[in-house]
Amino acid sequence: MSTRVKVHLALFMVSLLYGATFSIAKLAMPMYIKPYAFILMRVFVAAICIFLFHRVYVKGHISDKKDLLPLAVSAVFGVAANMLFFFKGLSITTPINASVLMLFTPIFVLIFAWLMLGEKMGLRKVSGIVIAAIGALVLVGGTHLEFAKETVMGDIYVTLNAIIYAFYLVYAKRLMVKYHPLTVTLYAFFFGFFLVLPFGLNQFIEIDFANLPDFVWLTIVFVTIGSTFLTYVLNAYALKHASSSLVGTYIYLQPVLAAIIALALGKDQLTTIKFISMLVVFAGVYLAAFKKQA
Repeated sequence: MSTRVKVHLALFMVSLLYGATFSIAKLAMPMYIKPYAFILMRVFVAAICIFLFHRVYVKGHISDKKDLLPLAVSAVFGVAANMLFFFKGLSITTPINASVLMLFTPIFVLIFAWLMLGEKMGLRKVSGIVIAAIGALVLVGGTHLEFAKETVMGDIYVTLNAIIYAFYLVYAKRLMVKYHPLTVTLYAFFFGFFLVLPFGLNQFIEIDFANLPDFVWLTIVFVTIGSTFLTYVLNAYALKHASSSLVGTYIYLQPVLAAIIALALGKDQLTTIKFISMLVVFAGVYLAAFKKQA
């Protein structure tokens, strides 16, 4: 299997896991677990998993001490700030609002990649991102969004997360190329744990673990292992071998896959407009992502 195919498969899995996170995380948050406590668990569990996996299969290290500062910056934007803003926002706003606002991420990735890395903003790539954005927007709600007073702070937090995560995807690109992607991810989570600890410790202590329902435990496992450990490892691999804008473009598949999951579980119904919207998203992602040199 070629590296190009592996990159696209990795990004597809990331989109699949993230697409399910919007609704699954809401099952436990904020009723059973407050957002910052959830983040602390995400970073702690994922850091342990990454450490063990890295120790067995990679055993790499940071050879240039000058890169410790960029790694700390990656931890701020890629682990701490983006998670804190996203989960705090998701606990206040609706899954639909959050999924729509996250659609800003590929646009900001394109802008940051152009400004910081000099990536070309070709007509095909820009057109694909715009087309995918339109299809995803219609799919996840369109005119049925509810930007009310009760959700406005959550909407702001999620938007800030989209900008911060976009910056991380571009900023971490150089580190992913220079070192093994899992080494970069390990250091980012190491720094990230100490950054989120002051925010999540009190909320973590408040959790009544003895009386958590089984579905909450399953939610914890999915969020910490699936949508944190696996997604960061797969994204890191993709960043090493592909452009930042390609990685960002796959975010548009998240609402499509979330809709497919909902249909498979009988939680939603397939309509003509939803089917067309999915096709539009796939067409846009194809235009932006699949070319001679990815």
